[in-house]
Amino acid sequence: MEAATEFSCVLVTAPNITTARKLAAAVLKEKLAACANLIPKIESHYWWKGALESSAEVLVLFKTKREKLKPLEACILQNHPYETAECIAFNLSDGTPNYLAWIAESVKGK
Repeated sequence: MEAATEFSCVLVTAPNITTARKLAAAVLKEKLAACANLIPKIESHYWWKGALESSAEVLVLFKTKREKLKPLEACILQNHPYETAECIAFNLSDGTPNYLAWIAESVKGK
């Protein structure tokens, strides 16, 4: 493993697979992430406007470089139907050298 402090994973929930695919396509088209994993059929429980809610959602996991976080966030917010879209990032600590190099190469350009 190699230090991966310049890389992040970003979590975004979507109301359905169609929206998740749209978000993934928008982000990848702009080269803001190297990869988008769509994890369907999650069950979310949360507070919303003072009430406890639950819903079926799709989780999208983006892999990117930290320098792409602001434009990635802007892309998500521009394309997301939720009033308050989840877009949270966590920094990586380590990763395999080849995978990290692939992420870095994939987000070059634009």
